[in-house]
Amino acid sequence: LLFAKAAERERWAALGRSFDYLTKWNPRKQDKASWVEQAEALDALVESRPGKRSGLLDLQIERAWGKTRRTLRLVVRVTERTIDKRGQHLLVPLVELEGWWTSLTASPQEVIELYKHHGTHEQFHSELKSDLDLERLPSGKFDTNDAILHLAGFAYNCLRLVGQLGLTGTLSPVRHPAKRRRLKTVLQEVMYRAAQFITHARRVLLDFGRGVEAHVRVFDAVQAHLCKLVPI
Repeated sequence: LLFAKAAERERWAALGRSFDYLTKWNPRKQDKASWVEQAEALDALVESRPGKRSGLLDLQIERAWGKTRRTLRLVVRVTERTIDKRGQHLLVPLVELEGWWTSLTASPQEVIELYKHHGTHEQFHSELKSDLDLERLPSGKFDTNDAILHLAGFAYNCLRLVGQLGLTGTLSPVRHPAKRRRLKTVLQEVMYRAAQFITHARRVLLDFGRGVEAHVRVFDAVQAHLCKLVPI
């Protein structure tokens, strides 16, 4: 998988585009004691509290797959505990290894911070699959599914824009504040609202009926923002 990502990055670079990857490393078969020794040899371990040392290693690892060899960047965080957080001394040091394969040129600290946002990306994937009902693609033909995904991406961006413009801050009809809303919330609070076009006094009006003042303010705010972007 890493070789496929590296090859894809090279393909994008040949097209004048950029592509980077950030993948969690699996240290299951690693000798933890040797990693502590390596961190000590590089003077990377820092004591954050009595009985706890941690350090970051920025390594270039040569890997082989088939007849191909590549040098890949690996960021490793080594944590050694001889005293737990309650002050209990441990008979055997507890060593924790975490690592990330990446093509980014950012510092190790920045790489770790970037990976912390992968949970947010999983939420976006969940919205695309569940809220837009795309957990299963409708056809066995690649071209048909490709068209469906392009249309879904367009619909997703439209709903995301409506949510960001109308369902955040003081305009939001829901009770709690948030920086963004799920697509399901946007559909329930905005798109599923019944309304009727009415022609009156040579004007076309959108009548929402009574008791939906908060939703009317959302529609007005979205329309005002869109009119600024694309003047009528």
